[in-house]
Amino acid sequence: MSTQVSAYIDSNKDRFLEELKTFLKIPSVSTLPEHKPDIEQASEFVAAKLRAAGMEKVERIPTAGHPLIYGEWVAAPGKPTVLCYGHYDVQPPDPLEEWVTPPFEPSIRNDNLYARGSSDDKGQMYIHVKAAEALLRAHGALPVNVKFLIEGEEEVGGLAVDKYVKQNAEKLRCDVALISDTEMFAPDLPTLCIGLRGLVYTELIATGAAQDLHSGMYGGAAPNPLMGLIRIISRLQTPDYRIQIPGFYDNVEPPTPEEKASWARLPFDEKEFLQKEVGSPCLVGEEGFEVLERLWARPTLEVHGLVGGFQGEGAKTVIPAKASAKVSMRLVPRQDPQKILAAFEKQVEQLTPPGLRVQVKMLSTAEAVLMSPTHPYLQAAVESLTGTFRKPTVFIRAGGSIPIVARFQDSLGVPVVLMGFGLPDDRLHSPNEKFYLPNFFDGIRAVTQFWENLAEAEP
Repeated sequence: MSTQVSAYIDSNKDRFLEELKTFLKIPSVSTLPEHKPDIEQASEFVAAKLRAAGMEKVERIPTAGHPLIYGEWVAAPGKPTVLCYGHYDVQPPDPLEEWVTPPFEPSIRNDNLYARGSSDDKGQMYIHVKAAEALLRAHGALPVNVKFLIEGEEEVGGLAVDKYVKQNAEKLRCDVALISDTEMFAPDLPTLCIGLRGLVYTELIATGAAQDLHSGMYGGAAPNPLMGLIRIISRLQTPDYRIQIPGFYDNVEPPTPEEKASWARLPFDEKEFLQKEVGSPCLVGEEGFEVLERLWARPTLEVHGLVGGFQGEGAKTVIPAKASAKVSMRLVPRQDPQKILAAFEKQVEQLTPPGLRVQVKMLSTAEAVLMSPTHPYLQAAVESLTGTFRKPTVFIRAGGSIPIVARFQDSLGVPVVLMGFGLPDDRLHSPNEKFYLPNFFDGIRAVTQFWENLAEAEP
């Protein structure tokens, strides 16, 4: 990184931080209709900051859902083009009573910036915007061609951006995609994520009687949708966490011995992980697999919510007419989400008790991805991270899903660099989400260096 770029970042730290705080104050919760005006405000904020950074052809693109934002700077002939992706929408902040400070009133404690969206993904996405600004202000040009595509529906499935990428491959044509929506394995340890689990997220909707019924008058004769869902779910997984869906494990490919050996060298303390990140009496999961393998390279089935019947204070002895459950499966490379969904639907049908009708509603899917760390563009990222943090970069996988990664690979045919700057204890999707501020500024430095390295990389 040139001294001019470094000096620009240093002299504008306070402004960068205040801009990020302003961004975080916008409650752009994508799943709740009442936050539609906030979504619009957040998209306008992003578009304005891209223009201020020096991006050209910036536009807010309407969709059936929330707007996309596009911008570009493509005045580096003969150099690679990098497509920067991020999202401005956030998860709901509930439960509010568990936040130390309000979720949309950014607060700094111990070098951490606390707010909903601070790490996932407003803070990390904003790193790319400020990297572009720093290079353009310091040098008047970027070392590579840069395109931005920012969405507002990542937290609700990303349907609009998926459709847009499919239909606009030529406009988005690039050599590599850059995403900062993952984490470093440990503080000050530069990390490149090379794998993500896939996802099948469903809602089971069970119906029984025509209306709610008195349990004293009808209990023992009328079907109970809540009990039915409990029975179905309990039979989808054994007590030792093996998923009971025929064919589920057919295509599961284990990590290579070399990859497992590299994970064993990571500074991972199972006891500390349990106490500081999980906080339960013990860890659970498939026997015979280490914790990191269970988190990164094994498929799972989880229940996220079960709703039905009376939810208020006191008693109401009702057999509900309808109940629902949110159930997801995390997948690993070579598992096909559509085949898994079909097998899941068939198994639910077979397990459905008499008297009930159960619909499986698909909410979202994503394919698992695994990238080669030896690709020249990924190596350019490794060099930038190692140079910025002054430690060797480690390779990890992530247990979560970023649906757009597989779409970029399929529709654009490019490698994806997952250069994240979050930390394991950032409490994503939970109360008191945070972003470690030194990583915000070091992230800007690392991205500028990555772009400079890309300009010299052999494809």
